[in-house]
Amino acid sequence: MIRLPFGTGEYALDPRKIIAVGLNYADHVVESLSYDHEKLDLPSEPVLFAKTPNVLIGPGEAIVIPAYLFNLGFDEVRVDPEAELAVIISRTCSRVSEVDAMDYVLGYTCFNDVSQRNIQKGDASGWFRGKSLDTFGPIGPRIVPSEEIPDPQNLEISCRVNGELRQSSNTSRMIFPVATIISYISRHIRLEAGDIIATGTPEGIAPISGGDLVEVEISGIGVLKNPVLLEE
Repeated sequence: MIRLPFGTGEYALDPRKIIAVGLNYADHVVESLSYDHEKLDLPSEPVLFAKTPNVLIGPGEAIVIPAYLFNLGFDEVRVDPEAELAVIISRTCSRVSEVDAMDYVLGYTCFNDVSQRNIQKGDASGWFRGKSLDTFGPIGPRIVPSEEIPDPQNLEISCRVNGELRQSSNTSRMIFPVATIISYISRHIRLEAGDIIATGTPEGIAPISGGDLVEVEISGIGVLKNPVLLEE
């Protein structure tokens, strides 16, 4: 459970599900190693994957790169941060329309979809294991109520590592906007109060290592800061 400031109080974030959207910015699709750049196709519908709740950590907590990764024979162990807008669901919804989808948003926050690329690219189960290692889901620094962000499709989003700008974009560049994503997911999977939807990352992914400081910033929300620790 992660407790985050919410309005004048706080919200105990304890989701049953974390559903993420992959390849939701065209520029990130282009840079993605999972595509043949000579035969590039943008997704025709949202690309979904799950992150398990054990990934969640709050502001200031460490992203831990497990020691065992260095014993798996990879030429280079690669872990990347991904700046994303997260949507927190307010109440149960199923098969909602895009018109009604935003009525089920509690609020918004920053999310870091930390990704272990070697496993992500090589695992037959797809992205699941490489995206769900412990501490690979920093979230915060607060949840902004939905009424304070009337247009989630016009937010500046960035990621800095040790002060160096890695990602810089705007949520207007999403292929599938928030309302479409909520409606699409709810058509297949019932969403419940506290569930988290991570809406995808823009271009600029690059690796992190022990000793780094990662900052995810979204306008109107704030800055999510997390150090990186290499497990001994």
